[in-house]
Amino acid sequence: MEKLVKLVLVTILLLISTVSLPAIAQDKPDGAQIFSVHCAGCHINGGNIIRRGKNLQKKALKKYGMDSLAAVQSIVTNGKNNMSAYKDRLRVEEIQAVASYVLEQAEKGWR
Repeated sequence: MEKLVKLVLVTILLLISTVSLPAIAQDKPDGAQIFSVHCAGCHINGGNIIRRGKNLQKKALKKYGMDSLAAVQSIVTNGKNNMSAYKDRLRVEEIQAVASYVLEQAEKGWR
C-alpha cells in the first residue's frame, strides 16, 4: 500500500510539473519571435511592403507619432488602415513584447 501511495504522489508531481512548464514559458513572450511570425511578412527588416514610407524605421515612427510603446501597442492591438488588428490573435503580453522589440530594433537601425 505504501508503494502505491508513493507511486501516486510521484505521478501527481510529474503531472503538475508538466502542466506548469508551458505556463511559465508563456509568462515572458519573445518579441523577436512574435515579430517573425506575425509581422515580418509585411515589415521585413523594419520596412513596409504595402506602403514604403510607413515603415518601422525610427524616423518614420517619429514622423507618424508611433515612437512610443503605447502608440505601437495601440496600432498592433487595433490596427489602422492596411495594418491588421492583432487583439484577437495575440495576448496583451505578446503585444507588449512585440512593441518593445519594434522600438528596440528602430533604435538599432534594424541591424
